[in-house]
Amino acid sequence: MKNIIALIITVCSWISVYSQHTYVFFGSFNWDKNTEGIYVYELDTISGNLSKITSLKGIVNPSFLTMSPNGKYIFACTESKTENGGSVSSVEFNVKKKSLTIINSQKSGGENPVYLTVHRNGKWLINGNYTEGSVSVYPILNDGKIEPYTQNFQFSEGSINPDRQERAHIHSTVFSPDFKYIFMPDLGADKIRIYQFQDGKEKPLQKTETPFVQTVPGSGPRHLTFHPNGKFAYCIEEMGGTVSVYFYENGKLENIQRIATHSAKYKECFEGSDIHISPDGNFLYASNRGHENNIAIFSIQNNGILKTIGYQSVKGKHPRTFNIDPSGKFLITANTGTNEVVVFKRNPETGLLKKVGRKIKIKNVSNVQIGKY
Repeated sequence: MKNIIALIITVCSWISVYSQHTYVFFGSFNWDKNTEGIYVYELDTISGNLSKITSLKGIVNPSFLTMSPNGKYIFACTESKTENGGSVSSVEFNVKKKSLTIINSQKSGGENPVYLTVHRNGKWLINGNYTEGSVSVYPILNDGKIEPYTQNFQFSEGSINPDRQERAHIHSTVFSPDFKYIFMPDLGADKIRIYQFQDGKEKPLQKTETPFVQTVPGSGPRHLTFHPNGKFAYCIEEMGGTVSVYFYENGKLENIQRIATHSAKYKECFEGSDIHISPDGNFLYASNRGHENNIAIFSIQNNGILKTIGYQSVKGKHPRTFNIDPSGKFLITANTGTNEVVVFKRNPETGLLKKVGRKIKIKNVSNVQIGKY
């Protein structure tokens, strides 16, 4: 009897594992709503191959995507880099039908929306607008519809580089691990702006005792990520070609390291772009565009400090963003400059990457998000 029960448990576990699907969502600069803008592929978690499931027309330049906590809705920065434009859009992903359907759009509250994040309760959306440096906060209804923004913060001050930092440029909006704070790297002002997030209020963003952390002048902070243990934060600095490491506690960041994302032969013209940590918390990855077009690989020590492991070519140009699948087995890059997606398999012991599968062609691909269903 015990053997039969054990067999049933094993079979049920096997069915559960193999009934799961990993879907990969790609945003792009399509420049024309009559052409495909958002794409969905399924990831073969054995081979690393990608198979197209569906795509969506009807929206312009869905350059950055984020997913609702339940995976049912995809939110997109739309009309990015569009003169007098700028919007955020909601799209339903029907897993059974494998289809995408536009729900609605709202004005982004600024030109060139570049980043979106969703609260863990699925009821709030926060957007960062790059060009004039602003942030907008939207309620989300149960059916995935985005309401008009209830808050819009405009920032103005710049920093030392007159060509790139003439004014504020918000480049990402990232919740703290406990979702009580929101962090906003401002490339133009060399600041990581900080607000409290009070879920129960109609206007949830509230000022904090420490409104920002100053970064190195001319560094251009871009994207931020937190370690799975919640104790450390890591910010990639686009113009400095560096990652700054912070000790994190209760809405405050304390800098403990600043390390180059490039090898010694590169002295200038850095273009750092994206940053992610493996689910096991052992390795950090940072993408470089420009001359390098690679992923810098770091091991994470127990005290949060980074140690350089090596560099992996992205097999293309301009890796604007990349992401790691929930299992930690694969890293997928969106190489905007060569209109292609490349899949790498991660070595969980060394952190190193190896290209697998075949490249996928997507014109002006700009963003990649991954979910397990």
